[in-house]
Amino acid sequence: MTHNILRIDASARRTDSVSRALTDRLTDRFIAAGDANVVTRDLANALPQIDEAWIGANFTPRDDRTDAQRDALALSDTLVAELQDADTIVIGLPIYNFGVPASLKAWVDLVARAGLTFEYTAEGPRGLLSGKRVIVAVASGGTEVGSNIDFATGYVTHVLGFIGLDDVSFVSADRLAIDAEATVKAAQEAVDKLPLAA
Repeated sequence: MTHNILRIDASARRTDSVSRALTDRLTDRFIAAGDANVVTRDLANALPQIDEAWIGANFTPRDDRTDAQRDALALSDTLVAELQDADTIVIGLPIYNFGVPASLKAWVDLVARAGLTFEYTAEGPRGLLSGKRVIVAVASGGTEVGSNIDFATGYVTHVLGFIGLDDVSFVSADRLAIDAEATVKAAQEAVDKLPLAA
């Protein structure tokens, strides 16, 4: 059976990116292990921010949307479908100024959609994308993952859980400015030890 992997790279750098090198290593492991289909979403190709037209289309019932509203949601529909089709999601997450890149926040805004990726219930919101695994490869220059100045990994964990993705593991190459070689080596070893089966 084909294992569908959605790879999301949030680094603005296409060369010499530590997070991209780690997502390369992760996806290469899945491919080497068997029948893997990898879909890549490179957020260096900037996604649009949501605007008033998008919000209006999103809150219009599907059957009542105009052609223009359907067009406004077309990219968002594609991004949601990529998530729905994936068995495993691999995310390359550089920490920029203590938080997530704006490109990743734009992606979140486009995929967090009531009725598609979450729903409101009497008990509160419930994610609709359960049963999937997420592996996040983090890179940072000076921010220690899990520290009180890391506003990225907690946000990612929360927002993924909000849409039903609660099986999330992290591989970290943090504080690269202090000892890049040792940090990258430790992260590579962590990637190599990750079990491929959920």
